[in-house]
Amino acid sequence: MRVAVGWPVQLVDGDVRLRPLRRRDADAWMTLRGRNLGWLEPWDATSPEPVRGPRPSFGQFVRALSAQAREGSALPFAIQRADRLVGQLTVSSIQYGSLRSAAIGYWVSQDVAGQGITPTAVALATDHCFGVLGLHRIEVNIRPENAPSLRVVEKLGFRDEGLRVRYLHIQGRWCDHRTFALTVEDVPEGLVERWHRRRATA
Repeated sequence: MRVAVGWPVQLVDGDVRLRPLRRRDADAWMTLRGRNLGWLEPWDATSPEPVRGPRPSFGQFVRALSAQAREGSALPFAIQRADRLVGQLTVSSIQYGSLRSAAIGYWVSQDVAGQGITPTAVALATDHCFGVLGLHRIEVNIRPENAPSLRVVEKLGFRDEGLRVRYLHIQGRWCDHRTFALTVEDVPEGLVERWHRRRATA
């Protein structure tokens, strides 16, 4: 088992904070997801196998993610704006060796979409992965129909690496995704710094 590097951690830029997702977030998280069901459900991954028995509780969900964090294979972050929970970002599929790569997935409440919170969160997590974990590549996989998510990677300057056909199971069917990526050489100044410059000139 690999020992986790750079975890637990809090990452902050302005009023956007990434911190570990906790079991005591249950009420706020469930309320937020319920209020945004129509906004988020079209993009939620599903299992192609029939699900038997009760769905995992929020506590079980957080415990599973926390176990992955302790092993160094994932970083499950809550996204906060000021003191309010507004979404979640997870760094997953962390690989070392000759690949040194990870993937980032995220969601935010519809009422804060388009306000720069998600790009800031992705930039913070990317810089942490490059600077602290020593990773070389970060990728984000997005359905071609998911315009709000596509705007996030566009704002940050992720490279479009093309279409992955029937890549992920979403709401009962295998769906195509576009892959966007950055390597550490692409952002020698850091992604947060580049994001600040892009916002200032937009």
